[in-house]
Amino acid sequence: MSLKLQIFQVDAFTSKLFGGNPAAVVPLDAWLADETMLAIAAENNLAETAFFVKDSEQYDLRWFTPKVEVNLCGHATLASSHVIFNELKLESETIRFYSNRSGPLGVTKDGDKFVLDFPAYPMREIAPIPTLESAEFPPLKYWESQGNMLFLLMESQKVVSDLQVDMRKIETLPYDEVVITAKGEDCDFASRMFAPRLGIPEDPVTGAIHCSLIPYWAGVLGKTEMFARQVSARGGELFCEVAGDRVKIGGKAVLYLKGEIYV
Repeated sequence: MSLKLQIFQVDAFTSKLFGGNPAAVVPLDAWLADETMLAIAAENNLAETAFFVKDSEQYDLRWFTPKVEVNLCGHATLASSHVIFNELKLESETIRFYSNRSGPLGVTKDGDKFVLDFPAYPMREIAPIPTLESAEFPPLKYWESQGNMLFLLMESQKVVSDLQVDMRKIETLPYDEVVITAKGEDCDFASRMFAPRLGIPEDPVTGAIHCSLIPYWAGVLGKTEMFARQVSARGGELFCEVAGDRVKIGGKAVLYLKGEIYV
């Protein structure tokens, strides 16, 4: 006998349909087997599928790409919040999430925005990587953060948005996620993110990388509140703030579909 589950797909970090980053959200009464959740995520074939289970006053939350479970995901957390607030009507203003990989997380509804309360992660500067130094637009600086992410400072927002990325070269780097960033032209800072090793060639909008980008750019720009863009083809808008050892990442979301799946 198959199990019938609700499923929602939400475009996150955007105010318009077909923008931002699409995430699937599957509310659960109890956890499914890991291999079942991974199979659902692979079937959805989106950057992330989020699953949550309500546990007393909080929601336990997990995220899967088509290939692996990940430690933190901003856009699928925002999408889950949209579902909890607007579709399931379970909360009014604030949601407490908990991830066994990244700890307590929070989301507050602020008008038509959802504001994520996430941990801030420092970046550690590293030596240049020879294979990238020979690129047409070599990075100006290199950092590591969040365990296995590589961050690269580029010359300008135009370079970030126009860069033609060689995915085969990205896959040879010993990092799960590669982020390029630059000071903004129509925003405070811009970025793009690539994770072919996780089954995500380019992620349209990535909340989690901003846990590292926000503290860095706040220091460079001398600001605690900033507006950021992820300049992928779909594009995304993020309202950013430093809050001690946490960051606030605000964004909008639009429901694309809701239905049922049978597993």
